[in-house]
Amino acid sequence: MAPARAAGPPTLLRAARLLDLDKGELVEPGALLVTGEHITAVGEPDRLPEDTVVRDLGDVTLLPGLMDMEVNLFLGGPDHRSPLIPVQEDPALRTLRAVANAGRTLRRGYTTVRNLGLFVQTGGVLLDVALKKAVDLGWVDGPRIVPAGHAIAPTGGHLDPTMFQAFAPGVLPLTVEEGIADGVAEVRKAVRHQIKYGAQVIKVCASNGVMSHTGPAGAQQYSDEELRAIVDEAHRAGLKVAAHCMGDTAMRAAVHAGVDCLEHGFLASDETLDLMVERGTFLVATTSLTESMNTAHADPALQAKAAEVFPRARESTSRAIARGVRIALGTDAPAVPHGRGHLELAALVARGMRPLDALRAATTVAAELIDAEDRGRLEPGLLADVIAVPGDPLADVGVTEKVSFVMKGGRVYRPVRKD
Repeated sequence: MAPARAAGPPTLLRAARLLDLDKGELVEPGALLVTGEHITAVGEPDRLPEDTVVRDLGDVTLLPGLMDMEVNLFLGGPDHRSPLIPVQEDPALRTLRAVANAGRTLRRGYTTVRNLGLFVQTGGVLLDVALKKAVDLGWVDGPRIVPAGHAIAPTGGHLDPTMFQAFAPGVLPLTVEEGIADGVAEVRKAVRHQIKYGAQVIKVCASNGVMSHTGPAGAQQYSDEELRAIVDEAHRAGLKVAAHCMGDTAMRAAVHAGVDCLEHGFLASDETLDLMVERGTFLVATTSLTESMNTAHADPALQAKAAEVFPRARESTSRAIARGVRIALGTDAPAVPHGRGHLELAALVARGMRPLDALRAATTVAAELIDAEDRGRLEPGLLADVIAVPGDPLADVGVTEKVSFVMKGGRVYRPVRKD
């Protein structure tokens, strides 16, 4: 889908430094020539194209646009207080909420996200696919979106809202097209519906979660046979599968089924982490939510579950880092507020990552996860998704909280609003 806006004149970005992610080095000074949507030169050319616009950004470091591999733009954000929102907001209002969250996320320096699964009544319409189209057409500001459509979950599973919110029977029932599917035939149909209407990744709930009324945290929800059917449908269509998965048994089942990426992985054993390394399975650890998520208004039983699981989850992430699991950054926003990916970067460093590897988790590793060879580095020929931060992010990854410049596809979004 072609962007709605015509390309402007060539732009030269000048900065004190830029980060070469492959070498793990800062290049001083930093300069990028951008033509249309792409980077055409790294370093200042001897001769600039006619009509080049020069932007001197000053004492900052240029980075590739960051990527958040687990968000739900249709939840959270401003005025997200009432537990009744799932039954108060219609799809139109929920989409407007997502537009606000998308703009906020982009202005904070996140130029690509995976939106991992709707779990609302829409009549089978994939709202995140519609939002992606609107962003691509230039109608609204937002990051590049990899949409999952509706998350696939069993009846009473983690993302079945009748269980997630403890609703009474008959309140907010969802159809197979909206992701609630039981048995091999239904899960195949649910996946096919998402693919038919534009999903670019499939999200499945392989285990229950901490914030759901579904028994012990991490219990496997889909059978091995159902998981294999979901992966088979997605892979034959060329799509990857991301699994919400916390418990060790469920994680192992998901990896054996061929799931490409596990979300959370809070209760993993060393054996399962080693299996992930062997199979090349990605992990989106969402580890900062274990410290930042506000559970004060949750049911007391869920608060108790979180108090037990979250310390174990932080330790599990440290072991995953030490054992070499491929970790891509994801916040699980709005569990962490939209656009606050710096919290996840800092948490990964606290769990044992070098700042450079945390930044790679949000750039090169994330790009590999979504098979996007056109972004994630500052190189000629790649998309001009560029941000600027103060100071040295290799010494203090926390500087990513202070993004002062955002470019996506050659278009500038600045200043970043303080929201």
